[in-house]
Amino acid sequence: MKLHHLLLAILITAIWGINFSVIKLGLSSVDPFVLAGIRFTLCALPALFFIPKPNVAWRYIISYGLIFGIGLWGVVNLGIKTGISAGIASLLLQFSAFFTILLGSMVFNERLTRYQIAGFLVACAGLMSIVFITDGSVTLSGMLLVLAGAIAWSIANIINKKSATTQVFSFLVWSSAFSPVPLFLLDWLLYGTSGYISLFNQMDTSAVLSILFQVYPNTLFGYWVWNSLLKQYPVSTVAPLSLLVPVFGILGSMMIFGEQISVVKILALLLIITGLAIGLYGHRLQRILLWRT
Repeated sequence: MKLHHLLLAILITAIWGINFSVIKLGLSSVDPFVLAGIRFTLCALPALFFIPKPNVAWRYIISYGLIFGIGLWGVVNLGIKTGISAGIASLLLQFSAFFTILLGSMVFNERLTRYQIAGFLVACAGLMSIVFITDGSVTLSGMLLVLAGAIAWSIANIINKKSATTQVFSFLVWSSAFSPVPLFLLDWLLYGTSGYISLFNQMDTSAVLSILFQVYPNTLFGYWVWNSLLKQYPVSTVAPLSLLVPVFGILGSMMIFGEQISVVKILALLLIITGLAIGLYGHRLQRILLWRT
């Protein structure tokens, strides 16, 4: 990979990692589902009027928008709101890689390898260690909600693969149009009109910057660049860099919120990232080692 492309890829992982802290800033004055609803409204509009519909069936566009917008980011926002730190949220969401592998084995009859099973067990050890964090940065409800978001992300990945779309940016924009209304409705069902009243009364600079960051650098720019790199280079070259997301997520939470990094958190980070590396790239590493010997 060319150096400027490598630096660009690292920049995207940094944006995605820091985004968790940016979300938490927005949640200080905006309800979780309203924040996600505004985010996806701006992802769809006004781009929807200038970008042609992707050449895929409506069922893929609609289902992806609902799962990605509500099941992933609506639920993750709610998890962060319940008290889990931005750093831990960024770490737990990486379990989507394993959930995608498990779902793929059921939907596409893909056989699980010994590396995937071993990696999943190592990562689960990291997940279990998070339970022992007692500094107030972890809540059980937050953990469960973020893990539910990880499952939703894996379902979204399966929908994306089933659609076989090559128009990634167009697919993202058009699917985003189906997220806002259900998100706004969910907030009204859960909190009544209080979320909308506080939106107009308490909206501050932090919330506005949070929304703009989530829409443009994080979603539209980030996914566009990442998928452009995937078209230019092998997946095995680009995808491993995503392991940097939780690293930047924790660093961002340290800088913005002063999150304390304990030995248990470092252990959880190392175990989960090691598990991901084994599960996703173990067989490639074995081939490289065998080739060199």
